[in-house]
Amino acid sequence: MTALWTGTAIAAATGGVLSGDFVATGVTFDSREVGAGDLFIAMQGEAMDGHRFVPQAIANGAAGLIVSRAVDAPHVLVPDPNAALVALAAAARERSSALRIGVTGSVGKTGVKEAIRASLERFAPGAVHASVKSYNNHTGVPLSLARMPADSRFGIFEMGMNHAGEIAALTQQVRPAIAVITWVASAHIENFADEAGIADAKGEIFAGLQPGGTAIIPFDNPHRDRLLGHARPHAAKIVTFGTGDGADVVAEQVALHPDCSCVTARVGNQRLTFKVGMAGRHWVGNALAVLAAVDAAGGDLALAGLALAELTDLPGRGQRLRVATPTGPAVIIDESYNANPASMAASLAVLGEIVPAGQGRRLAMLGAMRELGGLSERFHAELAPHIVAAGVSSIILVGNEMKPLAAALARRLHVLHVADAGAAQAEIGRLLTGDDVLLVKASNSVRLGDVVAHLRGQEDLG
Repeated sequence: MTALWTGTAIAAATGGVLSGDFVATGVTFDSREVGAGDLFIAMQGEAMDGHRFVPQAIANGAAGLIVSRAVDAPHVLVPDPNAALVALAAAARERSSALRIGVTGSVGKTGVKEAIRASLERFAPGAVHASVKSYNNHTGVPLSLARMPADSRFGIFEMGMNHAGEIAALTQQVRPAIAVITWVASAHIENFADEAGIADAKGEIFAGLQPGGTAIIPFDNPHRDRLLGHARPHAAKIVTFGTGDGADVVAEQVALHPDCSCVTARVGNQRLTFKVGMAGRHWVGNALAVLAAVDAAGGDLALAGLALAELTDLPGRGQRLRVATPTGPAVIIDESYNANPASMAASLAVLGEIVPAGQGRRLAMLGAMRELGGLSERFHAELAPHIVAAGVSSIILVGNEMKPLAAALARRLHVLHVADAGAAQAEIGRLLTGDDVLLVKASNSVRLGDVVAHLRGQEDLG
């Protein structure tokens, strides 16, 4: 594999002391992820010391380590491995001429990041780097930067937050040429006075823009003008996307289908008709954000349209599984990775648009939405009309926070309220039958992904 870092370069970047040179082909701070040739960073936290896992990292094939205590293996000795990761990220940024794109938002940021990556990969094969999974916090962002090859042409980085000031720190690390906000909604609102505070926190991304940079903003969002106010002092160009009259990247025609959407969009003076492989109106908006970013990056819009058509397989974020039951195959819509009021409503709308084969039912397994603070009861109860509108016949609600929703749905449909994912798994085994379509969605900490993994074990390949 191609060298990503040498020990000499790591020592120069971090100010550390090199025990002996080595060549690393990857970077990680999770010893379970270490593969042959990787650099392992012994990160230190309040409850965990990465030095405990140095032997495991070496056994798994680590080529070298960043440590604050000398070890019997090639290493760079530093006072603080956490600070060394940030320094290595800065060095990766400075040594590369890659055009960097930052993505944040209350919903859709991982999907948009992946779609931008896929679009630019078609344009510049093998020269696109992106953060993996949802590595979007104070450790995930510098790790993603540190992993960027020097010869990358594009780098796409996701940034998340649950407190004010967090995006401000991350955007100074990434220093994007293009900054995208997908949408603003009531996610993590327990740490904010209101939704406007969330918009302000998301708007911090524009403060990191490079000179001449582009800000991309959702035109249809209620906080559009607030976001524009954050962008104007920092962006040389502002691009809005949406369906409303006046958006710079606008969907002129939209046809929603159970498994996809067909869109005709105008991007400046160009017109493009394409398919979005992910279903739902919210993915139309995501696709417009992707086109805006690709256009700003100098990519090919036609290739972006092809990439969007093929974007059908995002685990935890809309992936569809066909699983076997004793009475025939059923379809699972896997939205188990995250949930907030806006994304719940969007996913339920997708479920409502599905026409099952035969006489199948629409079912839902919904877990608690976390980090909603004092508004939790209200937001959970307000899901009821979306569930009814989707035509759900039976629902499993998971977690104590779902009590208000269970009460709101009483006598309107068949409701099972259970304590945790294990109980939900037992119930769905009894409930699911052939031709059913089941939506599974919750905050990640509810662990409904474990239920999906169990169901995946029954995947029907016929």
